[in-house]
Amino acid sequence: MIAWLVAAGVSLLPVVLGDRMARVLAGAAWTHRCPRAALALWQAIGLAAGLGAVGLGLVAAVAPLAAVFPHGMHTLGRQIVSGHGLDGLGPAHLAALAWSAGLLSWLLAHTIRVTTKTFRERRRQRLLVDVVAEHSTVYDAYVLPSDRHVAYCVPGRHRRIVLSQGTLDLLRPCELQAVLQHERAHARGRHDLALLPFLALTHAFPWLAAARTARHAVAMLLEMIADDHARQAHGELPLARALVRMADSQGGQGLATFALSDAGVVERVHRLLSKSDQPAWAPTAAYSAAILLLSGPLTVLSAPIICSTF
Repeated sequence: MIAWLVAAGVSLLPVVLGDRMARVLAGAAWTHRCPRAALALWQAIGLAAGLGAVGLGLVAAVAPLAAVFPHGMHTLGRQIVSGHGLDGLGPAHLAALAWSAGLLSWLLAHTIRVTTKTFRERRRQRLLVDVVAEHSTVYDAYVLPSDRHVAYCVPGRHRRIVLSQGTLDLLRPCELQAVLQHERAHARGRHDLALLPFLALTHAFPWLAAARTARHAVAMLLEMIADDHARQAHGELPLARALVRMADSQGGQGLATFALSDAGVVERVHRLLSKSDQPAWAPTAAYSAAILLLSGPLTVLSAPIICSTF
């Protein structure tokens, strides 16, 4: 009984603490100084909560079949293979098994749906850019014949860095290079793939406040990571000036793009111009917390596989 309670507790902990951890992390000042570490922690929170919720249902479902969880999963597997199906499981255990299967299917379905929609939108945007924009070898970017101030990235294997003629006229050369570096960082880092699971989570659970908080926070962190690449290459002031100049003219670019001024202009400019250093403890603490969060659910779910090899 103790072994089952431990397994259930390990699976349940990330689920119970997920919402609180999301609120605390979203309001933590150190995340703006260490965006990569904060991004890793957000990813660990989301993955641990999902794996924990699935694992909790499995732990409860196979409880009558063996004294410990791994053996219960082995017993269930052997019953299914031998044709005995779900013998030995009561209504509550069947409900727990249905919970795990349904939750996993729900998450996979929305991930596939959002991924397909995003890739389709990305192809459409690439086609539009190829039709209406002219490729500039000087900037290695596509230039739209528009007076609007636009700079964004259509990510993917065939990426497009897009500027408008209005942006070229507006920005000074050093500011323009900082903008290009920012967008290239999005493309090289495949930031679209980092954001995709959080978009899928928001679509799967639109009523879940933690999912919306995570999506907005991750989008901001990805912008800050790209800002850091531009800052390292061209300094703080050019990018900060470009953000301020372009902030009042950005429109939404859809799921598959990263526009320069879409997220948190005030916070990003303040961060660029702030002289505060990265706290030395934050990356170590964030990565350690991420590993700790994931270790429990991963141990529970991998235990049947590991035990079967001995």
